[in-house]
Amino acid sequence: MEGSASRAAKTLGLTQSTVSSSLRRLRTLYNDRLFVREGKGLAPTTTAHQLKPLIFDALDKIRETLQLVNHNTTCYQNRTIAIGLSDDFEIALADKLIEKLSLDAPYLRPIFRQAYSAIVPDLLQDNVIDVAITSGTGNSRFIRRQLLGKSHYSCIIKHYNTQQSQPLSLEAYLSLDHVLVSSAGYVGIVDNTLARNHLKRHIIASTTHFAALPFFLQQENRIATIPTHAANALEQLNDFTVLACPLELESYPVEAAWRAKDDQSPLIQTVVTSIKSVLESILS
Repeated sequence: MEGSASRAAKTLGLTQSTVSSSLRRLRTLYNDRLFVREGKGLAPTTTAHQLKPLIFDALDKIRETLQLVNHNTTCYQNRTIAIGLSDDFEIALADKLIEKLSLDAPYLRPIFRQAYSAIVPDLLQDNVIDVAITSGTGNSRFIRRQLLGKSHYSCIIKHYNTQQSQPLSLEAYLSLDHVLVSSAGYVGIVDNTLARNHLKRHIIASTTHFAALPFFLQQENRIATIPTHAANALEQLNDFTVLACPLELESYPVEAAWRAKDDQSPLIQTVVTSIKSVLESILS
């Protein structure tokens, strides 16, 4: 939903008067205002929110019928696919996935949307995203999942003596200033593991975004422990060193998830296969 009739008209390639006229007919048809004035734009009513997933579902079905009669690659022209993922995966695979999809599904445009495991089921069911890359969605008969691999953790640091042959010791690790990446911002897997051994690290700051880390780690004695795929990606773009973590941290599963009703969608299966291919190259 674009938030205004003028933006909706621009997106659809129509005049504003045409969109306004269509909206009046829809209001009569559904016996509801559908959108009400809010600030400088329009906000959906409760009825509009209820209609949204049903209309999206109907549009998806229409697209599927078109795929049945047109198997050429041009059937993806002007189409988009919304992929939900956390920014550690976005940093690590977005560029490679764009290249892979340009071969597997030409003319398809991926839209990357921020998501984390806890909200993926709702985003899928509300048609906000079409496919998710996640570390787990729980059990739901409305969602299909496919295990793509496992991810591990590594340390990333900017000012480090690369000539040092010894691996990072736990003592040296705990002596550094740590930057935590966490959706909640308080503790992470490292802190839980340290607590079991009656140890603690010094966290100087927390952020919810992996992409912000390069700006947090500019000073000496600062380190972050993050998924290895993100650490390797940041190392390639910045003057960082990736080190093995001196703690034994459990790996975690990486899955693709999509709506169960899309099981037979050639597009969804093509995208999932492309994601799996790219992840196999970056997961350690």
